[in-house]
Amino acid sequence: MLNDYSTAKKLLATRRSGKASQLEAPGPSETDLLWILEIAMRVPDHGKLAPWRFFIVGKKERSALNALFEAALKAEKPNADKKNYEKMNKLAHSAPCLVVVLAKVDKKSSVPIFEQHLSAGAACMNLLLAAHSLGFVGNWLTGWAAFSPTVIKSFGGEEGDLIAGFIFLGTEEKDIEERKRPDVKDIVHKWKSKNKE
Repeated sequence: MLNDYSTAKKLLATRRSGKASQLEAPGPSETDLLWILEIAMRVPDHGKLAPWRFFIVGKKERSALNALFEAALKAEKPNADKKNYEKMNKLAHSAPCLVVVLAKVDKKSSVPIFEQHLSAGAACMNLLLAAHSLGFVGNWLTGWAAFSPTVIKSFGGEEGDLIAGFIFLGTEEKDIEERKRPDVKDIVHKWKSKNKE
């Protein structure tokens, strides 16, 4: 059990996203990143399937990632314009650290694929929280590339798999402005049964 609840509450209450394109060095060290990924795996996982895989895309591999995006765009979106290619180039080269989270589903399992995808999403969230606890800023993105069969296959995905997120980690030089959050009174409701006894 956590003994310092105030620290845990502050950690959870201050996590926010930065913009991938604005994240700069330093990013997590190799040791830090492995710990972050260990924490990412501590999520609900019905059936103990581990329906997620993590791919670290190093700085030296970013040009190859951009080439992959370009090839996928050419094959799957032949009408893509210059802006589409520029967007993919920016995505491939953002932030000092990039982890691609693949939702790797077990189609033979009785656990619904939806639940397996939720577990992969939870892994993304834990990853962001762990990075935040070490003082890093993260950005969880998806977009067209996350659903591209060409891109998914390049990360070992098969039919039914998808990329749960491109997780960018780094440091922002200036404090990130807190965005307006929903009011808890508008979101949280007490459920009442409509059945009359």
